[in-house]
Amino acid sequence: MKDQQQTPQYLASIDLGSNSFHMVVARIEDGHVHILDNLKEMVRLGAGLDKDGRLSQEACTRALFCLERFGERVKDFPQGNVAAVGTKTLRQAKNSRRFLQEGSEVLGHPISVIGGKEEARLVYLGVSHSLVADEGKRFVMDIGGGSTELIVGEDFEPQHLRSLNMGCVSMSREFFQNGKLNKKYWKNAKIAAHLKLRPVRRYFQKADWSSATGASGTIKAVGRVVNGLGLESYAITLDSLYKIRDIMIEAGDLQNLDLPGLMSDRQPVFAGGLAILIATFEALKIETMQVSEGALREGLLYERLGRIKSEDTRLKTVSSVQQRFQISQKHARRVSKKAHQLLVACEKDWNLRLEDAEVLHWASSLHEIGLAVSLSGYQKHGAYLLDNADLPGFSFEEQDWMSVLVRCHRKKISKRLFRNLPEKDQQTALRLVVLLRLATLLHRSRKEETAVIEKITANENRLTLKFAKNELKNHPLQLASLEQEAHYLQNVGFDLKFS
Repeated sequence: MKDQQQTPQYLASIDLGSNSFHMVVARIEDGHVHILDNLKEMVRLGAGLDKDGRLSQEACTRALFCLERFGERVKDFPQGNVAAVGTKTLRQAKNSRRFLQEGSEVLGHPISVIGGKEEARLVYLGVSHSLVADEGKRFVMDIGGGSTELIVGEDFEPQHLRSLNMGCVSMSREFFQNGKLNKKYWKNAKIAAHLKLRPVRRYFQKADWSSATGASGTIKAVGRVVNGLGLESYAITLDSLYKIRDIMIEAGDLQNLDLPGLMSDRQPVFAGGLAILIATFEALKIETMQVSEGALREGLLYERLGRIKSEDTRLKTVSSVQQRFQISQKHARRVSKKAHQLLVACEKDWNLRLEDAEVLHWASSLHEIGLAVSLSGYQKHGAYLLDNADLPGFSFEEQDWMSVLVRCHRKKISKRLFRNLPEKDQQTALRLVVLLRLATLLHRSRKEETAVIEKITANENRLTLKFAKNELKNHPLQLASLEQEAHYLQNVGFDLKFS
């Protein structure tokens, strides 16, 4: 019989950008993605950041109303079939955690935040799936509301990724205040964009790419204006960008601007995006750029489809990190296997989910990453590395979870070490920490052999292990370690019993 359980019928992806929110709904059929619906709302989240880096209540309200409407469209989708991510503004906002909690509730699905390089990787994935396959490397660019992503890759694999701290919203706010479009403002904006591009300019000039493609709002808008003015038929050139800029300078003010193809909701941030695009064409010596329909949200769809088809980027990343930091994969596997055995015994009593099993596996696989720095306090070094590394496929939230588990997997622990996680998740995190600590403890000898556990019983804040007869007597090191572990766990209100 044909296997009909491998892929869901529907997937959705949501991009919570600094300027607009986008949602794509797709049907999966025979492994192919068929787009059914495409929703977009101008939320201007980035414009809601105050001087202290906090989102205004007005911006949060606009965003939550939008997510509520999106939530109605995906309310019947199973958990895991909706991928929702925040980008630059939510990376930057000091009060983003509260917004993410409220946003996840009204959407009905979890929202995570991704780093700049992960954003660039997903953009490339979305663009590469939307283009006809061609020979050689391609350069891909995406100008968002708060950041600009530059990528060079081949086929579906990105090879070099950069996320620059400039976007159409931030650039327009800084250099084109009150809608003024005179030459001085354009000059200052272009200089600022060139300064951002300077550290990466030489690499991208020499990367030997054969085609350039642009994605998302600003570049799509520029493409429509170029076409509307009759400047080019199928692509964007530097000359066409200069002509659009000159028309804007002549208009002098956004209120006087009338560009064919430029929608009214894009107009307030168009100048900043155009300045970035002109500077990039100049700095990287781009002759022509085609416009892609695919972008971050399409990349999210293909990423989620890959996970469902057992092609999870995160597993590749974990394997790559193990090799890079010379982590013993054999020992990591035995710890992961033991942690999973413990989790299976506890999952019903502790209401553990698939996501919890995944994060426990990742943390088990990388718990010794800190040994690359020093044996002394290596759990602290490991947590730091996982907090700050670029890990393709992982969101900031997933890295926070791994960091907490690795930080707490040995020695003394304190509840303050869990404060980077939402309060509602801290009890689950402690339980996963207990499972990881026991898995590493039972394999402290770094052998497959360990004391045989006959029964595992879990309740609220207690775990009871019943070992086979004489097992602890025959494993005195494990007995001593368990006694010490029971003392450590008492300090965080957890009761470990064994016999």
